[in-house]
Amino acid sequence: MTPIFKRGMFEATRLTRAGKLVDATDVIRNLMHRSAPENDKTTPPDADGEVIEGEFTRLETKAPKPAKPARKSPKAPLAETLRKIAAGGMPARGPLAKESAATANGAQFLSLTHFGPHGSRAYRLYVPAAQPAGPMPLVVMLHGCTQSPEDFAIGTGMNDVAEEVGCVIAYPMQPSGANAQKCWNWFRPEDQGRDAGEPALIAGIVRDIQASHRVDPARTYIAGLSAGGAAAIIVAAAYPEVFAAVGSHSGLPSGAAHDVVSAFSAMRSGTTVPPHKTALPTIAFHGLSDTTVHPSNGSAVIAQALRAMPGLRKSTRQDTARGGQGYSITAHLHTDGRSMAEHWQIDSAGHAWAGGHVAGSYTDPKGPDASRQMLRFFLQHRLA
Repeated sequence: MTPIFKRGMFEATRLTRAGKLVDATDVIRNLMHRSAPENDKTTPPDADGEVIEGEFTRLETKAPKPAKPARKSPKAPLAETLRKIAAGGMPARGPLAKESAATANGAQFLSLTHFGPHGSRAYRLYVPAAQPAGPMPLVVMLHGCTQSPEDFAIGTGMNDVAEEVGCVIAYPMQPSGANAQKCWNWFRPEDQGRDAGEPALIAGIVRDIQASHRVDPARTYIAGLSAGGAAAIIVAAAYPEVFAAVGSHSGLPSGAAHDVVSAFSAMRSGTTVPPHKTALPTIAFHGLSDTTVHPSNGSAVIAQALRAMPGLRKSTRQDTARGGQGYSITAHLHTDGRSMAEHWQIDSAGHAWAGGHVAGSYTDPKGPDASRQMLRFFLQHRLA
């Protein structure tokens, strides 16, 4: 980043926070058109403002139209994007599901609240009817923007998977008071570290569940969609003694942004980040036609994990889901056969949970089944 570009981004941030959105728009447009010929000699990205989170699409089960080469989507004016970001949100558009998640006969879908030194947070907890004899695995699921725990449970179908394998699922709720669009604040420094902000709240929820339910502390995992996926990576990296593995769907790596301007840049074109400090088994799903979070962020999520886990054997294969969606899997295997990192790249898929249910919002029912594949990956790993 050149000094001119850096000063320009600082000025755009200042103007946005001051409410001078037209001036901020002009600064960013000028920087984008000015920097490309000097730095990378490529055509600058369209600066007409993509939202920082949430060009979601609910995909129906009818036969899909042939994919077009171009991956651009209609974009809102940049000033409108900045206005929503300045309000604390990463806006999403799309229909929301009815907020009722079915439970198996004998199962519980509890409404609970965590209270701790870092604040309080409501969450839903699914306790399956079919339970193994010993302690059960626990999976924490972080929803995307504008979603609720109930909607996320419906869309991912994770409660159904929990019944099949006998595990507990927690769905923390991000209230509109914390973020106008109910997004996890993955781009704020105060929500990116240990013992502070949202990571501390989520770790506190895990401790509550471990104290009150029959769950296995060595088999606790975390996953999320989009902003929730970015937050899941941050939380898992901040608490490696709590989480045995992490899953990100359409998310970003830890440390991808430190304010709204860098968040916009990372979502638009990707970013380079330092590796995790400790080994963190990671699975990432990303649609190759995602116009909300650039697919290169899925690659960055895996690269961040791999640099802390050298010496793995790489394996790549292609397949087609039952719903007709093509995809590729790149797995990085330990000598003992465990998959330590998996990158699922889904052909022609946008910003939506792969294999999700049409009753939930922001899902792509054509597959592959991200929920089952995440849980399969998770259960290979446990804390020492």
